Amino acid sequence: MTNPADPSTPKPWHHYARALANLLCDRGDLTDPAWYNAIAHTPRHRLVPQIWKQEGAPEWTPVDTAGPAGLELVYSPTSLITKVDARGVPISSSTKPDLMVRMLESLDVRGGDRVLEIGTGTGYNAALLTHRLGDDNVVSIDVDDELVETARARLARFGAHPILAIVDGENGFPARTPYDRIIATCSVSTVPWAWAEQVRDGGRILVSIMPTIHAGNLVLLEKHGDRLEGRFSRRLGQFMSMRHTGEAPETLASAQPAGDERQRTTTAPTEPWKISPVAWMWAALELPGLSLGYSLNDEGTVDASYLTTPDGSWATVPLGRGERTITEAGPTPIWYVIEKTLDRWHSTGQPGWERLGMTATPGRQTMWLDAPDGHHHWPLTGN
Repeated sequence: MTNPADPSTPKPWHHYARALANLLCDRGDLTDPAWYNAIAHTPRHRLVPQIWKQEGAPEWTPVDTAGPAGLELVYSPTSLITKVDARGVPISSSTKPDLMVRMLESLDVRGGDRVLEIGTGTGYNAALLTHRLGDDNVVSIDVDDELVETARARLARFGAHPILAIVDGENGFPARTPYDRIIATCSVSTVPWAWAEQVRDGGRILVSIMPTIHAGNLVLLEKHGDRLEGRFSRRLGQFMSMRHTGEAPETLASAQPAGDERQRTTTAPTEPWKISPVAWMWAALELPGLSLGYSLNDEGTVDASYLTTPDGSWATVPLGRGERTITEAGPTPIWYVIEKTLDRWHSTGQPGWERLGMTATPGRQTMWLDAPDGHHHWPLTGN
């Protein structure tokens, strides 16, 4: 028999779920009472029964989310590693609840709305949507059959039965059109036009636009006839790239010889996290197919960033501050383009995400600064 006064005795999961909802309210992430109720009444630990935790060592330790420590983690605004491969590399995670609820609130759903979710994952977001809108109004799709079947079984155990399907997210799910809202928990370089065709006029699509790794953010688009248009989120929200049927896991390109090497100096920061995410996205738009990686020294620690483009060009830039010598090769002067992009970003007032928007039509998708008809436009890759 458990003793409620014993600190090792876990409190009921409802206690933790309400605490999470209250915390999200206190932080300003959650303002809608309907989403508060969804957070407070959704048993996330049943959808994420085990997570992996690393504490100062290369080994990952499984944590049962039914225990006190696990309940504290699963009902917190923390990224959760849900799958680790044989090498000890995390390959799957559960979206942070604070990001998830910000996305749901920005969709501005109303009772009776029909929503398509691209990327089922653990099923937690589908569970929140189902709590708000009912089983028949929520469709969630994923290319990963194991994820979908696992989520289906776990959702059913507490009475949630959204429509789940194993399909390539790029094609949407036309059987249940039209949708009032489409939300994607994966990133794309451009919006698949099937989504635009499946959302009603005046409907909304929320997706992370990322033309390359580390570059991009959430954009909320509204449909007007044959046009999608909207602005990027003020706060950063990025996801792994959408996977497709039969597609190999995403890998980073390696720097390869591409003709004669050349050297010059730079003072620009090399790590993406030291460059404004907005400026880094501008650079990615100027360099379609840009890939980022790192090189290791003899001690096995990172000593330089390397960047590559599909034409075989590459640049290696030592980490650190101040003047450094870069080495590059190939027809595209990668680091020169990045430095010029940084200069342009500074000259336009170092704009944040709130000044950026996107317009998509059947044959063209562009990003713009301040206004769709302004002077600064960038064609997005994949057109």
